[in-house]
Amino acid sequence: MSETRTIPIFPLDLVLFPNQDLPLRIFEPRYKQMIDDCMLDDKEFGICLGHNSATLSNWQAPYNVGTLAKIVDCKDVDSTSGHLFVNIRGRRKFRIINLIAPSLKKIDDYDPFTMEGVEIIDKLHQNDGIDKKMYIQAEVEMIPEIDDSVSLSDWEHMVDLWKNKIKKNNGNSELTSHQLDHVLEEYYLKTETPTMEYVYSLCALASQTPLDLQPILECINLEQLLERTTKLLESDINHE
Repeated sequence: MSETRTIPIFPLDLVLFPNQDLPLRIFEPRYKQMIDDCMLDDKEFGICLGHNSATLSNWQAPYNVGTLAKIVDCKDVDSTSGHLFVNIRGRRKFRIINLIAPSLKKIDDYDPFTMEGVEIIDKLHQNDGIDKKMYIQAEVEMIPEIDDSVSLSDWEHMVDLWKNKIKKNNGNSELTSHQLDHVLEEYYLKTETPTMEYVYSLCALASQTPLDLQPILECINLEQLLERTTKLLESDINHE
């Protein structure tokens, strides 16, 4: 039987993978409320890639598969702005079963980067009830981890595909394998004992947009992961 829980959801223009670290600057009132709630109850929240077109109460809606985020530490950036600086770490993947709309509908011309926008939302929240949640929540089910190990031969094949992709995309076929190995070293991707985290990082290095990475995150077994990773690494190689 799958594990389910209800968690806050943070749609972002990125894909967070399990065991990946990510710094966040939190400035919107709804997400400051979310971080406060998570800190008080030692809760995790979900990070999902945000849809460009789908909305919920006029706010950006999330894709259905995301990653639980655990707060590692949180501090004020400065006392005047009220911004929070949060370091998080990706944990398990999940699939959204049911979205729970926030208490406030996004107003027209809302600008979260201005004091006026913040004050408007704060006032609406006060009128609506400070106990109500301004952020999206969701009932989610946990996605089992991919337990299979990545073979060295599969990893070396992926690295070769990545090198070919870089040479083509840079229009420089004279780039040597040795030069590209230096790039892998800079990203800590030189290994003879590859794990899922290495595959995720190589995909991130090869991607052009977060949409390239969403299918990778959604993989449920090693065969699917290798197939989709190969597709990403081969993209643009055989097309002018």
